[in-house]
Amino acid sequence: MGCDIRILQIEGAKDPDEYIIKYGNARFNVLIEKAISIIEFKVKLLKKNLNLDNINDKIKFLNEIAKLIAKIDNTMEREVYIEKISKEYDISKEAIYAEVNKIIYANSRSENNLEKSKPVIKHIQEQQVKISESTIKRENTIISLLLMGDFSIYQILKQNIKIEDFQYEMNKEIVKKIYEEFEKGNDNINAIIDNLEQEEQNQITKIMAEDYGIADVEKAIDDIMQSYEKEKLNNRKYEILEKLEIETDNEQRKTLEKELSEIIIKLAKIK
Repeated sequence: MGCDIRILQIEGAKDPDEYIIKYGNARFNVLIEKAISIIEFKVKLLKKNLNLDNINDKIKFLNEIAKLIAKIDNTMEREVYIEKISKEYDISKEAIYAEVNKIIYANSRSENNLEKSKPVIKHIQEQQVKISESTIKRENTIISLLLMGDFSIYQILKQNIKIEDFQYEMNKEIVKKIYEEFEKGNDNINAIIDNLEQEEQNQITKIMAEDYGIADVEKAIDDIMQSYEKEKLNNRKYEILEKLEIETDNEQRKTLEKELSEIIIKLAKIK
């Protein structure tokens, strides 16, 4: 209904009337100033019944607060609550964002499916080249980071990871479209997903259902960039080794050997 509801928490009296008689108007006004929002009150009730030192209880707590926050329509309000809950209960903001986005997207898909007629199923041509599981997981992790809808994360990823770096065609197409929308200034992830093809939406759903263990976004991005750097260096190393087998020109061999030596040193520095 659009009402700004606050919860007044009274201790030492059964109702406001008794509280004012016992403690006076001034103390009652302090209580009014300290009244909390309905979301904060529900989170407080959740915490009361759970032990946050216990991993299972903490996961349950995270899932339940994500459900509460996902019901908030206002994006700014949602971000304020995520920031506050993250600091107060020592839970990673990224973990809360990931769970909230999963719920919002799942809900929006359910609503869209009710409105849309049965989609035409398109068959995707099978990948000709075998792609390793670690490569697909790395690409899925990048998409998972982009789905947080954080423009600063996008800027870092765009500078270091190009669309052509993606090997799985489906992921490449998804990232291309997300990059294009961010370039237009559109960071509304749910709207971007809604405009994807059905198969791409299915891939997004799979990605969002996975837990990529992103506790520290900066470290996750750094690890991904190092992984790409290592892969590129290794590919170049094997190219040089193949060339050295057939190269007869001494000067050209020296140039290749020098580059190979530099690559080996760089690889040794990457953890």
